[in-house]
Amino acid sequence: MSSPLRVGIAGLGTVGASVIQLLRNQANALSSLTGRAIAVTAVCARHKSRDRGVDISAMKWFDDPIALAKSAEIDLFVELIGGDEGSARLAVEAALEAGKPVVTANKALLAKHGMSLAALAEDKRVALAFEASVAGGIPVVKTLREGLAGNSILRVYGILNGTCNYILSKMELEGLSFEECLAEAQRLGYAEADPTFDIGGFDTAHKLAILTSLAFGSAIDAEAIHIEGIQSITLADLRSADELGFRIKLLGVAQRTEKGIEQRVHPTMVPKSSPIAQVMGVLNAVTIDADAVKELTLVGPGAGGLATASAVVADIADIARGIRSAPFGRPVGELEVVERIPMQRHEGGYYIRLMVHDRPGAVAAIASRMAERGISLESIMQRRSLTPRGYSAPNGPVPVVLITYATTETSIREALENVVADGTIAEAPQLIRIERE
Repeated sequence: MSSPLRVGIAGLGTVGASVIQLLRNQANALSSLTGRAIAVTAVCARHKSRDRGVDISAMKWFDDPIALAKSAEIDLFVELIGGDEGSARLAVEAALEAGKPVVTANKALLAKHGMSLAALAEDKRVALAFEASVAGGIPVVKTLREGLAGNSILRVYGILNGTCNYILSKMELEGLSFEECLAEAQRLGYAEADPTFDIGGFDTAHKLAILTSLAFGSAIDAEAIHIEGIQSITLADLRSADELGFRIKLLGVAQRTEKGIEQRVHPTMVPKSSPIAQVMGVLNAVTIDADAVKELTLVGPGAGGLATASAVVADIADIARGIRSAPFGRPVGELEVVERIPMQRHEGGYYIRLMVHDRPGAVAAIASRMAERGISLESIMQRRSLTPRGYSAPNGPVPVVLITYATTETSIREALENVVADGTIAEAPQLIRIERE
């Protein structure tokens, strides 16, 4: 049997402690699978004395993650610090420069610096592994990079943030407002005190940037992603979606089109019949459309100590076996630099909710504005009880819901600008894109 693989871990939060626990619990099985023992020999965190539920007394303590990354006492560096700059980036770079393989769960770091880090790993001929960076315990990175190597990927999309999925699920099932569900998510620890990174769609965008590169062999371009959050979603929207046979999910979508690769994060109506519509609560899901396997959906826990640690340990095991793949599936120099597709060029169906002043001819005028931009309407729904919070409004503006056939974002935006200018609606339009199966 080969010599033990000595692992150093920087960051001993919930995930770091869970990695130590899993490696101990599965020590015999991992040794049998990989042909060598795996042992955490050194660690680094902010506070040495904190109780983490695991015994670290036999491990060498480092106050500086960069010193740990360079240390001759470890063979593999695991970065669980987080953040796209500072000690996380410097420590990963230091480990790679020292010729040590790196395992990280840091999607923000990869979204911003993934190309340079992958190039450095290639130059030093060491692994840069990041299964845990996207969708927690779901093995989507290996699925795209290795499992579907014989496929041409057409589209990849998914629920990549459990906080948003929990809020939307709870709103739908319990009829509570966005604000009430967010407060509950914070109480349960699913959402941070400042939830902007999650509910604003930025966390999903970082993960989508990584999936896009893996799916399409393209260089990461996080700046090319159109991002919208879920803050504007109301009970009225969820109830309309239900009546129309849809559910609303925050999706990250990457799709190859004739114009290039489209990358977008936004609330989306998905058919209730689709596998991804069945994913509720804090779970994540990723659907891959490919030419050979057609549609493949992976569902599982997208966060949490043990789920994320499972993905980290899987990467450690690969490195212990001597497996080293190009981080993004192919050498950095062969990754395609694709044209950015602005959201204005997106084509698809749309849900539009308007609060229309109760005047003769108002709805007809709105339909006329749509027709001027070549927008065909699949349906028009008008119900006085359908206010944003779900209450009746007998004397106020009338909620009107439009469902369009496929059209362009530009056409929709221009038509709505004219509707607003006409003064026929009482508040800003609600616009949600529809993702068909």
